[in-house]
Amino acid sequence: MTESTFRALGVAVFTLSDTRTLATDRSGAVLAEGLEAAGHRVLTRSILPDDLWQVRAALCAAIAEPQVNVVITTGATGITGRDIAPEAMEPLFDKALPGFGELFRQLSYADIGASTIQSRATAGVAGGTLLFAVPGSTNACQMALEKILISQLDLATKPCNFAMLLDRLGER
Repeated sequence: MTESTFRALGVAVFTLSDTRTLATDRSGAVLAEGLEAAGHRVLTRSILPDDLWQVRAALCAAIAEPQVNVVITTGATGITGRDIAPEAMEPLFDKALPGFGELFRQLSYADIGASTIQSRATAGVAGGTLLFAVPGSTNACQMALEKILISQLDLATKPCNFAMLLDRLGER
């Protein structure tokens, strides 16, 4: 396979919410539809309650699944008591990717101004799997896809991308 050959990645999408269902989850749908339109395979899409241990268990199960290359959560990245995405995800990281959250907030500033400081978007690598936590708003998910994730999950993106590093991230 040459560097520029497209590679369809296996993705798990989890919406963290006590109130949404698959029928009402617009943000998870935006992520799943955008990833599939880019040629990736959404292997799992589900709603998880805002419960630290249930979320962490689902993340661990996805990381352990060899066909899952990428896990994206939406929701629970704010600062209220039920916002637990970073707390569930970050202890699992073998390596943190602080640039994701930094870039996400920089790009968000154009849309929501200083309110972006309330976002705790985060990313890292665990067990050879890429993990991303994005806010629950549909606009935030769309922006993360269009301005960061789609290009970084594409082998053709130069000078580098996450897709080209997958085989070297961990033992799989």
